[in-house]
Amino acid sequence: MAVRIDPRKVWLPGLSLVILLLLAVLPYLRPGYTIVLVYTILMYVVLTMSWALFSGPTGYISLAPAAFFGVGIYTSAMLGKALPLPVLVCVGGLISACLALLVGALTLRLKGIYFAFFTFGLVELMKNFVLWYEVKFSGVRGRFLVIRIDNITIYYILLAILAALLLTTYVIRRSKYGLALQSIGQDEEAAAHTGINVTLLKVVIFAVSAIFIGAAGAIWAIRLTYIDPYIAFDALNSFMPVLMAIFGGIGQIYGPILGAAVFSYLREILITRFPYHYMLLIGTILLVAILFLPDGLVGLVQKWHQRALRGQHANT
Repeated sequence: MAVRIDPRKVWLPGLSLVILLLLAVLPYLRPGYTIVLVYTILMYVVLTMSWALFSGPTGYISLAPAAFFGVGIYTSAMLGKALPLPVLVCVGGLISACLALLVGALTLRLKGIYFAFFTFGLVELMKNFVLWYEVKFSGVRGRFLVIRIDNITIYYILLAILAALLLTTYVIRRSKYGLALQSIGQDEEAAAHTGINVTLLKVVIFAVSAIFIGAAGAIWAIRLTYIDPYIAFDALNSFMPVLMAIFGGIGQIYGPILGAAVFSYLREILITRFPYHYMLLIGTILLVAILFLPDGLVGLVQKWHQRALRGQHANT
């Protein structure tokens, strides 16, 4: 008996594998500035996908990514000389996950705007705590990083983090936990009445998403010459993943990927060509996207696909 494979279930993993393979050979095809540009895009894709892993299905708007990213950066700054690079990246992710477990256990009983405010307050709390620690015990406000790793190594580590994140997201979305998360987003009280441990599930997925953000921060720190709490805990790193996910479309796995890739590329181009006006241009792009693309770029692609199908049916 032949096994029938549903193309709708295999096209996304297959496409993801092809893209990862192309990215793996890219340094041999386009070395130089292209690698720096692409690993910047990879970093934003990791932040956006990690944010969407938790916030997408649950509907909880987290503004904590900058806190976890900053923890990863300071992990590299403080432990970079003592640990091998792969271990350093893993430690950055684990410390961020521990912080997320603590914060999630305290805050994930909050809902709506209260949760968003508290998570943004976490960024400010971490920034000011680290600033106090640096001034009080180190006698300085920031640190110079002496770790020297080439761009190719940074690129491949970010690519490995992205591959692990893609696999994790796919497995969770296809598992019973993914269904439970979606039920929480649709009706949390009804999900609790069906026997789902709502708080525990939210806390665990919140911590899982923080692992990848912290790991990305740990490797991203290596490309920085100097850091201080204002650089490490930049609030923009909390808002950009949210905006990129909305720009791409939160409903599908590939929506945040597409939004982060396109938006971060536009951001880099605009910063280079219009350094004094790029924020105005980015704001205009976001305004147009929110007004005319309520479902993001994914919604636009789906509309084009539906029109093409209708055209084919009309011709036949």
